[in-house]
Amino acid sequence: MALTWAIVRWIILAIILINEIAAIYTVFREKRDIAATWAWLLVLTLIPVIGFIIYAFLGRKLPHRRLNLMKTQTQLRIQEAINRQKQQFINMPQPRHTTTQIYRRTVMLFQSLDDSFLSQHNRVTIYTDGQKLFRQMFDEIAAAKKSIHIEFYTIYNDQIGNQLRTLLERKAAEGVEVRVLYDSWGSMGVRQSFYDGLRERGGHATQFLLTHNNLFDFRLNYRDHRKIVVLDGKIGYVGGFNIGDQYLGRLPKFGPWRDTHLRVVGGGVYGLQRRFIGDWNASVSRSSEKINHYRQYFPEIKVQHGSTALQVVSSGPESELEKIKLGYLRLINTAQDHIWIQTPYLIPDDSVLDALRVAAHSGIDVRIMIPCKPDHPFVYRATQYYAHVLANEGVTIYTYQRGFLHAKTMMIDGKMSSVGSANLDFRSFKLNFEINAFIYDSDTTDQLEQIFVNDIRNSRVVTATAFDQQPRWLHFKQRFSRLLSPIL
Repeated sequence: MALTWAIVRWIILAIILINEIAAIYTVFREKRDIAATWAWLLVLTLIPVIGFIIYAFLGRKLPHRRLNLMKTQTQLRIQEAINRQKQQFINMPQPRHTTTQIYRRTVMLFQSLDDSFLSQHNRVTIYTDGQKLFRQMFDEIAAAKKSIHIEFYTIYNDQIGNQLRTLLERKAAEGVEVRVLYDSWGSMGVRQSFYDGLRERGGHATQFLLTHNNLFDFRLNYRDHRKIVVLDGKIGYVGGFNIGDQYLGRLPKFGPWRDTHLRVVGGGVYGLQRRFIGDWNASVSRSSEKINHYRQYFPEIKVQHGSTALQVVSSGPESELEKIKLGYLRLINTAQDHIWIQTPYLIPDDSVLDALRVAAHSGIDVRIMIPCKPDHPFVYRATQYYAHVLANEGVTIYTYQRGFLHAKTMMIDGKMSSVGSANLDFRSFKLNFEINAFIYDSDTTDQLEQIFVNDIRNSRVVTATAFDQQPRWLHFKQRFSRLLSPIL
């Protein structure tokens, strides 16, 4: 008996030793920030064997081959224009006007980080109501003559999802090129057979990065959160809305849905098209399915459609640079008067948290609007935690009361703004594939600020004192959820 227990002890010690060696090798073989390295090392060592199962789902990075495909876009038609524009900015005389200089430096930042093309004559329409957005979008899909490119985190098998599918099937039957890219996790419950009718009519549909099965998708952390529509290379849509009935306010759980989306006509569409092609080519496996002839997708722009200058900026795990986060930091740090933000998830990392602190303590009017209700319990409790922290620093916190607030907007001094898919949280900064339009136009920014002011009428200010008076059990849940911030 004693011999048996001795053997058992030796087996346990061997398992622990092998687990420790495997944990060190597993964590240090991939480059990641120090906090994440130590966090995963603790999980793997303190929870033997099971820790590796957790790591398989949440810790592993995406395949380098796929990520490299997303970065290889030098052949796109606009690359030459981007390189030429970069050189023009470098050689341009220093502007005297402070605002112009800020624009110039911000533009150069995105050119350096993301090869982002500055388009100066766009017509931009802002949508905050799903009914109006989808009516306009579907009308223009129906009118498309050459190509329809659609990429969404969520396309549900519900009323609006089926309406879109039927429309796309009709356009494919007419001979229009139709391509649909969707995230398998965000579109949970939608099987690939959902698009069989589209494929039979000559259309194309695939899951982002070919994540075939959610049950065996061992990289749940990395999701395609982008929302892109490009029609004939001339009309583009980007913002926060997905395709689903809840985004039309049809789910009682959320009530009216408050989001922000942009319709873009002009050179800004090039940035959306470029991003879609990169994502599509990285997601399909057969060379015959890839987009190789680019010129037809970037039609020459012969007219000035409007007065809005913008850059389309994308970010994701394919780059170690957190491009959109750095853009947010750039905007926050340039503010002289006010910073107004709307975000459903307020879980900033230390750099963004400190930037907002500095701004608030410098006398800048910092206002942040968040929802009054959760769509993800842990995420919402973490959002409440950081809202409490920022309220203590002098930031005005609003909770939107009329339904669910899903908009991702930032407005700076009435001069610059950002609208897109990226939330103010760890996940959008590090883990998700995101896309935003950064706007250099006082008229468009003023419209966004007026929308913010109107939303205040449907919001409630939550002071630091009000946060302090919340029940202790709620404070515990907020603090606990905050510990999960890097993976929420």
